[in-house]
Amino acid sequence: MRPRLLVAFALGARHGALASSDSATDSATPFRCEHPPYTPQIISTSPLIIYIHNFTTPEERAHLRQKTNGTFRRSAITTPTLHSSIRTSSSTYIPSDPILSCIESRALAFQGHDIPPSHLEPLQLVRYLPGEHYSFHTDWFGNKAYASPAMGGNRKSSFFAYLYVSGDVVGGGTNFPMVRAKRGEAWCGVLDCDGEYEGGVTFRAVEGNAVFWENLREGGEGDERVIHAGLPVIRGEKIGMNIWTREGPVGEAGRKALYPDL
Repeated sequence: MRPRLLVAFALGARHGALASSDSATDSATPFRCEHPPYTPQIISTSPLIIYIHNFTTPEERAHLRQKTNGTFRRSAITTPTLHSSIRTSSSTYIPSDPILSCIESRALAFQGHDIPPSHLEPLQLVRYLPGEHYSFHTDWFGNKAYASPAMGGNRKSSFFAYLYVSGDVVGGGTNFPMVRAKRGEAWCGVLDCDGEYEGGVTFRAVEGNAVFWENLREGGEGDERVIHAGLPVIRGEKIGMNIWTREGPVGEAGRKALYPDL
């Protein structure tokens, strides 16, 4: 485990806010970026996986849902135009605004304060309706064409935040099959305790919470142990948010190639 990262999330959990101020784009009332007093729990140290309670606020979640209403399109893999039965959800990217910048600053501070905003990809919302899923995959790229310097290198880390979970939802967990499952009833609020332990760890879809993990080993190569899947939603609806941090800055050419609609 990396001490710098642990110090960062401990401070975030203890103090709750790293305040800054900005003007909201859709209100005359000045917007103040205040981070919620989130609570991290270590799921695994190798690979590093951290579960975060209360990572987003109800107001942030409502804003993101309102801003992206009607913008979801069939999710792609690797490039904006490549669709596959591997991933059947819908997704959308979010134009920047003060609330989005606040969430981005929280994600950066969680990782140690020394990662500049240019290393972040645009935040992506993804929606799962009944029957939709994302089969086993890694967020890091094995094909170096998608991890070039212009693209910012490979994806160093990932957050998956649960922004909306309907009250009737069944299924829709996030499964890491190569991570050792936690045991004990205390974990059953956030982990699926009904599955076989040999099936790894499955995070329940709990609105407001998030999962963070590191994608790369110390040498920079992709860590196959963080392969994961968005399990099918059986009933209800789930909306999540991907926050991906690259090894380096995402250049203008990379942004145009990856996110042509932004």
